[in-house]
Amino acid sequence: MATIELTNTNHQNTVSNNDIVFIDFWASWCGPCQSFGPVFEAASEKNPDMVFAKVNTEEERELAAQFQVRSIPMLAIFREQVLVFSQPGALPASALDQLIGQVKDLDMDKVRADITAQQNKA
Repeated sequence: MATIELTNTNHQNTVSNNDIVFIDFWASWCGPCQSFGPVFEAASEKNPDMVFAKVNTEEERELAAQFQVRSIPMLAIFREQVLVFSQPGALPASALDQLIGQVKDLDMDKVRADITAQQNKA
C-alpha cells in the first residue's frame, strides 16, 4: 500500500479505523525529509497491513501544531488509537524495520495499563 496524504480532515478517521498508523511529518524544503521519504515509502510497500501517512507541515500547520512538531522529519506511530512513538529524525531503513517489528509486538493491554497507572499518579 502506498503512503496516503494525511490532513486535518482525515487524520482522526485514519487513526480510529486502522490498527497501526505510521505518520511522517515533512516539508519540501527539508533535506533530511527528502532522504527519509523513499525509506518511508519502501516500508509502506513492505507492510500493506499498516497505514503509512505523510503530513506536509507547510500545508497542514494546524495538524503539525496538534502533534507539537518542532523538528522534521518527525515520525509518530499509533497502535490501536494509542500514540506509542513520537520522535524527530530521519531513520535508516534497518532502524525503521526494527521499529515496525517492535510496534507489531507491543502488548497493548500492558500499554493501556501503564497509561492508566501514570494517569492515576498525576
